[in-house]
Amino acid sequence: MPNVTRADAVAAVRNPLAFIAARWTPAPRTVQRAALAALVMSVLIVVTGGAVRLTGSGLGCPTWPKCTDDSLTATSEMGLHGAIEFGNRMLTYVLCAAVGWAIIAARATKPYRRDLTRLGWAQFWIVMSNAVLGGIVVLVGLNPYTVAAHFVATSALIAVATVMWQRTREGDSTPRPLVGKAVQQLVWVLVAASVLLILVGTVVTGAGPHAGDSSEVERMPLDWENVTKLHAVLAWIVVTLTFALWFVLKAVDAPKGPLNRTRDLFLILLAQGAIGYVQYFTDLPELLVGLHMFGSALVWIATLRVLLALRERPLDEAGIPQPVAEAAVGTRA
Repeated sequence: MPNVTRADAVAAVRNPLAFIAARWTPAPRTVQRAALAALVMSVLIVVTGGAVRLTGSGLGCPTWPKCTDDSLTATSEMGLHGAIEFGNRMLTYVLCAAVGWAIIAARATKPYRRDLTRLGWAQFWIVMSNAVLGGIVVLVGLNPYTVAAHFVATSALIAVATVMWQRTREGDSTPRPLVGKAVQQLVWVLVAASVLLILVGTVVTGAGPHAGDSSEVERMPLDWENVTKLHAVLAWIVVTLTFALWFVLKAVDAPKGPLNRTRDLFLILLAQGAIGYVQYFTDLPELLVGLHMFGSALVWIATLRVLLALRERPLDEAGIPQPVAEAAVGTRA
């Protein structure tokens, strides 16, 4: 048991991250796993949020930050809906823990990598802001526009988590492009189309039949079927762009990284499209809608991975140590 002095205790209180970083160096694999855990939790919160909506539990806890005016937690009288909504709220704390672990691991990395720490803190502030926005969603009775904003913020969280996960496996040298500018521009068009697809998807949800609660909930005043058809058209545009990108990458003999990531995206899009069409023609069964929401997160991650695969930052050029066993650092702050 190390001897902790009064000065150590004061230093730990003043700057706990610096205190930990001075005494612990995580292995690169640990940092990667911490970033991956934050990404997995950001996807899981999408799935559980979808479960809240699809089970009609959006107002299972009718107020916020408490579950009811008299109770911080769900009560037995509130039944399954209360348990589902409160469980989703509690999962936010697990997400915060995962993001916090990613921040600590990034801060303790040797040599210090400021960009990783900033990406971790960006996730933290998105989570905090989205938690408040989730409370507003409840307070305004599941207004579809706030629900859409809530999902978009989660998509932003997934984007930052994906970038951080990728950066933990790279160095800090200047990125070297692996493809030409024309291919890069095509990928940016693909990313823009994917963003538009996600945004229209939130409109489909906001105008569709799954309002999130059994009570009368406001819906977006749009023709749901027309918006759904627009969503399908955008999905086909994304699929076409992905196939065109794969064809171009093959034609220019691009490295395996971009090719493999494009192939992964194409396969995920095909699966997502199949689920989308089946759910449309079977009157939107809850399970398939939930799978479609999970698929949307995977499509977004895969799209970002294609973008990030267009350049490389070798680890050995950044002075970043290769994976080794973790060890405590004996120096004092």
